[in-house]
Amino acid sequence: MTSARIFFIGGLMSYRALFGWMNPWIFVPSLLVSPVCQILLFAYIGRSAGVGDDEFYVIGNALNYAAIPCMFAMTFTIGGERFAQTLGLVLATPARRIPLFLGRSMPVIANGWFVAMFGVVVGSMLLDTDIPGSAWPLIALVVAVGSLASTGLGLVMGAINLVYRDGATLGNVLFLVLLIFTGTNVALDDLPGWMAAVGRWLPLTHAIEASRMLADGAAWGAVSGLVGTELLIGVGYLAVGLSAIRVFEWLSRTGATLDRI
Repeated sequence: MTSARIFFIGGLMSYRALFGWMNPWIFVPSLLVSPVCQILLFAYIGRSAGVGDDEFYVIGNALNYAAIPCMFAMTFTIGGERFAQTLGLVLATPARRIPLFLGRSMPVIANGWFVAMFGVVVGSMLLDTDIPGSAWPLIALVVAVGSLASTGLGLVMGAINLVYRDGATLGNVLFLVLLIFTGTNVALDDLPGWMAAVGRWLPLTHAIEASRMLADGAAWGAVSGLVGTELLIGVGYLAVGLSAIRVFEWLSRTGATLDRI
């Protein structure tokens, strides 16, 4: 019961605490307006270049933007504690680390899912893309898996934040890596071989590909392998993040860097 309370209540309180040092209204321009602007930018570039179609850019950029809340919110659940100099208190508790940190990931996954779905819906309306009605529930499921995978990467970033102070800089770099390597605006087949190979080990790559196939009318059986791969990648990043937290927690204790800001 204690682990369940830490997972659910602790995770919710940690997510709410993000707005203790950030105005909630920043959510609208940064997580709702920005992805729509990114979708429109690349869609009109694609039109001018005669490459791809509007649906290609709507799906790619909407899902890509799920990485923003998933990576940054997960990082700041640790970085925020460090900034407030309460991280030492959190890590001094006897609470098990798995429910403590996985519980913090659940609201973040929901946040990323909402941002991505908002981008898909609004982008489709603005650009008048034709996505079959039957595809929407499956796309929503794929987006949830992609958000989980992105949150796993965010957990790895949060672990690094135990010993590295500027998590925002690292997050910006990784977001650009995802923008380029995951097939967001350039299909994997058109990327150099080494870039495509890297992209297949990153979150969102398989979710973007599966969502595009569903939007084109593919059946679930045709994309289930891609979704399963995305899920495995997400679980892998979560496992690496939890393990890294243990390692970096020990390093930060030995180096007395827990509350250094």
